[in-house]
Amino acid sequence: MPSPPPSGEGMDHEDRLRRLKYRAWHRGTREADYMIGCFFDRYGAEWGETEIAWFEKLLDEEDVDIMGWALGTLSVPEEYAGPLMDAFCKLDFVEIPR
Repeated sequence: MPSPPPSGEGMDHEDRLRRLKYRAWHRGTREADYMIGCFFDRYGAEWGETEIAWFEKLLDEEDVDIMGWALGTLSVPEEYAGPLMDAFCKLDFVEIPR
């Protein structure tokens, strides 16, 4: 059976969200996992098609770039600018277990 395309096209809504949760929490570094994974956990359940497509595209970017945009050390590309990136840059959703 062929695997689904990276964008999640052809998958139902719940399967896409499950796939995004996995991708958000398995980035490769703990810092990126918390930053991107916690963002998904906080907002992902509320997303429609437009937001899901934005996040799928964001996850294709390098972690160092995503983290730079969130921390303000790199300029946010126009294609990612908007309300979702504004929420992401607040970083008020990150919960680090102790």
